Amino acid sequence: MPMFRYIPLVLVLAACGTDQRYLIDPPQVAGSARVQVATLEVRDVSLPAYAEASEILVEGPDGGLSPIQNALWADDPVRAMTLAIAEQVAAGSSATVAPEPWPLQEDAQAEVTVTVAQLVAQADGTLRMTGQYALSSYDRIVRERIVPFSIAQPMRDNSPNAVAAATGAAISQLSADIIGSLAR
Repeated sequence: MPMFRYIPLVLVLAACGTDQRYLIDPPQVAGSARVQVATLEVRDVSLPAYAEASEILVEGPDGGLSPIQNALWADDPVRAMTLAIAEQVAAGSSATVAPEPWPLQEDAQAEVTVTVAQLVAQADGTLRMTGQYALSSYDRIVRERIVPFSIAQPMRDNSPNAVAAATGAAISQLSADIIGSLAR
């Protein structure tokens, strides 16, 4: 009888063990651009509700979004995207970059707020990410502005690995756009 009390725990653990977890891992940045700020804070990325979920979704032929069976993001998508943008901008620019909350006593010279309106692995084999980012500067070191973006990255198929790779490439492209805006 005492052995039966462990059956629910074993069943829960068995059900959880079948999902593969995939990282949002942007490609390495090549080169470093000189930007107008020495320090930059990356605010938490705002994602649509469906993109905040741990399930990896793909668009079906009817336009509906469905989870890929047994595939989850390895990290919270908001956290993963925020960290990836901070790392990409830091690696590709002369600025010291960190995600919010800003860890240093002296405030960052500027901040970037990214709002993703759409992040979809489309049925046609393209990952589309659209939205806008806002650059703001407390001391007006950079010109404050809102910049729209529309990024399309090809996927070799609709597998979770391909969706993760295309998402990383889209983040890398967005980060390069942010660096370009900070360099002007």
